[in-house]
Amino acid sequence: MAGYLVSDNRKVTTHRFMEMKQKGEKISMLTSYDYTMAGLVDKAGIDVILVGDSASNVMAGNATTLPMTVDHMIYHARSVVRAVSRALVVCDMPFGSYQVNAAEGVANAIRIMKESGCDALKMEGGEEILDTVKRILDAGIPVMGHLGLTPQSINKFGTYAVRAKEQAEAEKLMHDAELLDRAGCFGITLEKVPAQLAAEVTKAVKCPTIGIGAGGGTDGQVLVVADMLGMTQGFSPRFLRRYADLNTVITDAVGHYVADVKSGDFPNEAESY
Repeated sequence: MAGYLVSDNRKVTTHRFMEMKQKGEKISMLTSYDYTMAGLVDKAGIDVILVGDSASNVMAGNATTLPMTVDHMIYHARSVVRAVSRALVVCDMPFGSYQVNAAEGVANAIRIMKESGCDALKMEGGEEILDTVKRILDAGIPVMGHLGLTPQSINKFGTYAVRAKEQAEAEKLMHDAELLDRAGCFGITLEKVPAQLAAEVTKAVKCPTIGIGAGGGTDGQVLVVADMLGMTQGFSPRFLRRYADLNTVITDAVGHYVADVKSGDFPNEAESY
């Protein structure tokens, strides 16, 4: 059944997000960065829209997410919020906006919430940023954690390979997840970790887990919208399922438009005033 035929059209809140895990209902999540795409994604019945710092790659053509600023994220999140009526809108806190100290992290979190109108924020890291997470939560701002492959730390890792395959790192990931859960995070994204570990984390924490390259044992899934729609090329990780080939559709449409303009076929008499 098409997503836009969902019977429950109530606004998805962090409370409903938690309820979905308790009821065993899988959670659907996609990224969006602009008004037009967000409106389509929301209309189709998505539960959560992530305004990801992956906009750095998808929208700006950067190699990493690091160049994104607070101003950039506010711009994208504000555009998305204007289009959305049902989905929970979560905005990434960009690299450098919360790593310096807790006070700066809280100030940036408050600014993003006030100026974008989003519903919650997402932060990468575990015990290292726990104090800042707690301070932001104390300010009344919902926080989603992000563990496993954390793209903001790509220069530290040096690779986008699967994380936590070794026992020590797996134990740290579990520890970090439990810390974030106890602190009050309403959800945790698990990126590119072994499926068994992701399932174990999901059972160990009260809050929902959202996987990307983490198997089917998480409470929900997230993909980058441009990837799952087939707009991007040359990126084919194992976890990516393409639901359309918009790269071909858009390229063909533009090509036909160019041909019609060049030939004088567009505009015709019916398309003129």
